[in-house]
Amino acid sequence: MDNQSEVSDFLTNRRGRLSPDQVGIIAVGRRRVPGLRREEVAMLAGVSPDYYVRMERGNLAGVSDEILDAVANTLRLNDAESEHLHDLARAAGPAARWRRNRAADNTVDPQLQRLLDAITGAPAWVTNSRFDTLATNSLGRALMAPTVRNAALGGNGARYIFLDPDAHNFYPEWELAADTVVASLRHTAGQNPHDRNLTDLVGELVTRSDSFRQRWAKHDVRIHRVGLKRIVHPQVGDLEFTFQAMDLPGNPGWALTVYTTEAGSPSEERISLLGSLEATGASAAKTGAPET
Repeated sequence: MDNQSEVSDFLTNRRGRLSPDQVGIIAVGRRRVPGLRREEVAMLAGVSPDYYVRMERGNLAGVSDEILDAVANTLRLNDAESEHLHDLARAAGPAARWRRNRAADNTVDPQLQRLLDAITGAPAWVTNSRFDTLATNSLGRALMAPTVRNAALGGNGARYIFLDPDAHNFYPEWELAADTVVASLRHTAGQNPHDRNLTDLVGELVTRSDSFRQRWAKHDVRIHRVGLKRIVHPQVGDLEFTFQAMDLPGNPGWALTVYTTEAGSPSEERISLLGSLEATGASAAKTGAPET
């Protein structure tokens, strides 16, 4: 992904979303396009029009954090969008070049797998920033079976949501899930614009999915770490979870996600049943006996 194009498209998109009234400017004369003008953004951010034009053309090299913050405030960026702008600026500098050809290592340390296996009452798994599933506990493997057991998807959650029609049944709130995945991938792209695997994934999804392509063009950015999730599992039915995703500092870009159910709820009973079914299947696979 080209950093200058990403910067230009992002700033242009966000400028186009703001009206003069929203920022206290009295509009004079007819406007050919919606949104603020570049010189208006420059004035509100306290920079020269030429300087802001250079930024919006995609050149953030050498732009200070103070100016980035001023532009973010002017464009009413939320925390995730503001962080994304700073990520794009860092990626434009020479310090980011060392990551350009760095090979991704998705090898899971045995200690991390033991941590996952020690979580016995809730589904848990580890993913990288591209939504590749790297490791799971038993319940996580059972819950996310449509993704992790489909070889054609390569264990990738983004591919599952946009390329597998069953995802619309698995995620009853599919639109929200799709928006979240794209916004998270956009955040990752700002941090790692030279990640070849990420570029290939985005290119594949843009080519194969109209839904992904339309969302990608919006330049929405999101950091999704806590929330609620509904899943309709093919074996046990409707499930409601509270989820928490935690970054793993020892593996930049990796996150440990845990789904928990409310005590005494139907979801708790159903996830317990799913665990029993998974254990029975695993046992049958070891002994060679048919599953019941």
